[in-house]
Amino acid sequence: MRVLLVEDEPRLAESVRRNLVADGFAVDVAGTGPDGLWAARERPYDIVVLDIMVPGLSGYRVLETLRAEGNWVPVVMLTAKDGEYDEADAFDLGADDYLTKPFSYVVLLARLRALLRRGAPARPSVLRAGDLVLDPARRSVRRAETEIALTPREFSLLEYLMRRPGEALTKPDILAHVWDAQYDGDDNVVEVYVGYLRRKIDVPFGRQTIETLRGIGYRLIDDSRI
Repeated sequence: MRVLLVEDEPRLAESVRRNLVADGFAVDVAGTGPDGLWAARERPYDIVVLDIMVPGLSGYRVLETLRAEGNWVPVVMLTAKDGEYDEADAFDLGADDYLTKPFSYVVLLARLRALLRRGAPARPSVLRAGDLVLDPARRSVRRAETEIALTPREFSLLEYLMRRPGEALTKPDILAHVWDAQYDGDDNVVEVYVGYLRRKIDVPFGRQTIETLRGIGYRLIDDSRI
């Protein structure tokens, strides 16, 4: 298995590299963000270990670029930061795992093996339906080049629909995933919020992204293909 290690601390990089080689991995080391990005683009890796604070281009930007280009290689982020928002940012951008320095090599190895068992399924960090784009990390939505302002509930509803394109989703399905467990009101609230969404993401653009399925619920479609 081939590993790309992007780490600018020479002693740590060499220690991790030496241990991985001893455990049977082929390891390439890059000391900067641009070098790491180039290597990940040019060579087929089974996994990437990526430090966030590397010079030239941060690990966040390297990861974001790879995911935007459709590269789903499993990525473990390394960082000296231990803030929960840093960890959340890494996962929102498409990271598969996260380790805070100092870390145990035994734990790193176990995480790598777990990810290798899972493989690299395509799981885009930015969701698209035609020219409608939702970015969970930035909490932004746009239609082509036009930014669209949504309330938190509208955003959650659209994200749920866009993560299941083409699926028939019932009102109870949507309520269970978008509203909290304490909600005990009428399920027609889903219809109300679908209406709100349509007035923001479809009507101004002459589009019909959310399809009503009579007697069933709703389905998100890419109407640019119709």
